This record gives sequence, C-alpha cells and structure tokens, in this order.
Amino acid sequence: MTQKSKKIDEEALAEAYNRALALEKAGDFDAAAAAYREVLDLDPEDHGGASVRLASMGRGDTPVKAPDAYVATLFDQHADVFDNVLVDQLDYCVPLLVRQRIQALELAPFKRVLDLGCGTGLTGGALRDMAEDITGVDLSENMVEIAHEKDLYETLYVAEAVDFLDDNDDEPFDLIVATDVLPYMGALEAFFFGAVDNLVPGGLLIFSSETLPETDFAGRSYMVGPHQRFAHSEAYLRDRLAATGFEIAEVGDITVRMEEGAPIAGHLVIARFKP
Repeated sequence: MTQKSKKIDEEALAEAYNRALALEKAGDFDAAAAAYREVLDLDPEDHGGASVRLASMGRGDTPVKAPDAYVATLFDQHADVFDNVLVDQLDYCVPLLVRQRIQALELAPFKRVLDLGCGTGLTGGALRDMAEDITGVDLSENMVEIAHEKDLYETLYVAEAVDFLDDNDDEPFDLIVATDVLPYMGALEAFFFGAVDNLVPGGLLIFSSETLPETDFAGRSYMVGPHQRFAHSEAYLRDRLAATGFEIAEVGDITVRMEEGAPIAGHLVIARFKP
C-alpha cells in the first residue's frame, strides 16, 4: 500500500462516492460529476474508477486506460464469484470462441502461450490441451490465487498487462491471448508494441474487444461506453495493428457478453506478427 492510499479519509470517500452514484443514477450528471471530482481529490489513485465514470457520462476526458487501482479492486472484489457471474449470468463465452477459431483455422498446437488478463483461468482452461506451456498474468491477486488452485498454468504473475510485456525477458511466445482485457484499455499502441516484443516471428495475437455503433464514436478511435468499459472502433484496431507489424488473419463480430439483458457487441481479432 502506498503512502498516498494510507492517508485516504475512507469515510469521506465512501460518502462522496455513494452520493456520486446516486446522482448519476438519478440522471443529474452535472452534480454527479462534481461528486466524482471530490472522489478523485480524496483518492488520486482512483480505486473506484471515478475518472472512467466521468468519461462515461461525457463529463471528463477519456483516459488512456482504466486506473490500475480500480481494475485490481474491481476484480479482487469479484474473484470468488467471477466464474459464476461471468459465464452463467452474463453468458460470457469468449474463451470458447477463441478455441473454436483456433481449431477452425488449424492454428494449434502451441509451444508457449501467454494469457494476459488470465483472471480465474477461463481462457487457460479452454486452451490447456493445445499448449505445452501457459503463462498467466493478471492485475488481481485474488484472481491469480484462484487460477493457481486450478493448476492450469506453468507460471502465474500478478502484473498489469503492458507492464508485464515491457518487463518480461523470458523467451518469446508463439501465442499471446487477451480476452476481456481491452475493455480496460483505451489507447492500444503500447499494448501492441509490447506484444510484438514478446512474440516469435509469425507468432499470433488473439484478443477480444468491445465496440459501439460508428455514430457513437463520432470520429474517435476509442471511448468509454455506458457500462464504464472502453469500446474500440474496428478501423482503429486495424490501423494500429498494421502500424505495429501485424498482419490481420481475421476480425469477427461477436457478442462479448450480456449486460442488463442486452448483448454487448465486440470483435474477436486474430493477427500474426510479420517482422
């Protein structure tokens, strides 16, 4: 825990955050925004994701990523019920979609796989029989503990995805997979460059992303959507991948999950690193 987070007035923070949520729910976005700014003053590391909520309401700049403290807190809190909520309640099946596309395109087997944002191991489980060695990385310590108990990974790290890609000096991977990671990132340049640095020539990057209608983007490459997660335009994904040295094998339209009874649209992208 940092010195800064030790000094947080927890009572004042909880009051401001609950007030902000209530005002947002009531549709008083200007008052909610003022309350969220109070939250940020009290907690600059932003464990509650106030900056993302401000952007979602159109009352703040779009951050380049969700704050690490927010993502770690969010997933730490839900680790115990994560599989049940995501799969059974939200119909999340992206790991199985990844498996199906790998099989259909006859891309397996893999020697070394990196599962970024591995969570509790849903993707690791879907790909286990296709890989000799799987490394899992997640920002949530509680998630990693549950993944460890499932005995799916040779190696597990608690780290933010781009930080891991920057710092890793182990031998490169022939597949990097990132399911449900991009919804917590805005700008993707560092992520794609980090992936290139950790792939063998001809190695694959497979990831899912969320998207919105073109009219919602209004010319933007990415934005925070109504559910406080980042959405990316297909044109941005294609442009940044090409600029980084990837050749796109496939961009598929998928339903990422259900949210409040409505399908969340997204993409499943398979790209190959061509040095």
